[in-house]
Amino acid sequence: MTGLFQRFINKFFKNFFKRKKQVKLGLYGPPNGGKTTLANKICLDWLGEEMGTVSNIPHETREIQIKEEVTIKSGGKKLTFNLVDTPGIATKIDYEDFLKEGLKEKEAKIRAKEATKGVIDAIKWLDDMDAVIVVLDSTKDPYTQVNITIIGNLEARNIPVLLVGNKVDLKKSDIKKVQSAFPQYEVIGISAKNGTNIEAFYELLFKITG
Repeated sequence: MTGLFQRFINKFFKNFFKRKKQVKLGLYGPPNGGKTTLANKICLDWLGEEMGTVSNIPHETREIQIKEEVTIKSGGKKLTFNLVDTPGIATKIDYEDFLKEGLKEKEAKIRAKEATKGVIDAIKWLDDMDAVIVVLDSTKDPYTQVNITIIGNLEARNIPVLLVGNKVDLKKSDIKKVQSAFPQYEVIGISAKNGTNIEAFYELLFKITG
């Protein structure tokens, strides 16, 4: 009886610690880069359901969103992780910017307050990340204070990073600019909306989480 009980305890703790060690993969970047669109693409491909709401108005995602046990397969390999979609990082959030998007004053102020809290939470969550996908809009100049701040925080924590230049389906897309801005990281151009180059993206996830 004692032997059976001991084996049960050993199995319990082995499974417990196995669960605790599950990889946390974070999606980070400035607002409207396409983080949630990419999160939705990953979840649709491997879970058959979307993760969050997408909008043209900045800071649609204002709270941390998590999908647990996402398993992807590529090249005969399998990877399971908890996908963490974070609010867009910004150095300044002004409710007046939301007024320009057509929101009423009360709604704009609430959104600005929630977005500010979301940015703080996203930075706090960095300490829990095992690897991070930084999603940038490849049609925009990558040399911004926000992008440099995000990359600097990741480098300071020695977190493995995959840099995604999103929206390659648009004419203004320039992946070379993203590559030259952050040459220390591997950069892949994708369209999260259309699925362009998504298989190559999945292959690279194994490199940063291995």
